[in-house]
Amino acid sequence: MLHDFLTLNCEELIHRCREKVANRFQRPDASSVADNGAPVLLRQIADTLRREQLAPDHEDVAPVPTPASNEIVRAAALHGADLLRLGYSVDQVVHDYGDVCQAVTELA
Repeated sequence: MLHDFLTLNCEELIHRCREKVANRFQRPDASSVADNGAPVLLRQIADTLRREQLAPDHEDVAPVPTPASNEIVRAAALHGADLLRLGYSVDQVVHDYGDVCQAVTELA
């Protein structure tokens, strides 16, 4: 399962995200960008996937946001706001999350 892959490879994925951030940002606070983004997002995604796997199927019920997805949205908003306050552009904020997707794809 994907949540197992994320959990087992979390450190390597975080390392890859840090490298991507370091290559893109030429700022001294770039490491804090990676530390506050990728680890939190990876954990939240793995937790959400694990919960969804354990939840019974309800095909006839309209999807309702789970507490985990609300947590991801809240954490993403806070992280994005922090980056914008530090002077990062919207483009850089978006790429920060794209790094997680690329790291997962590359490692898989």
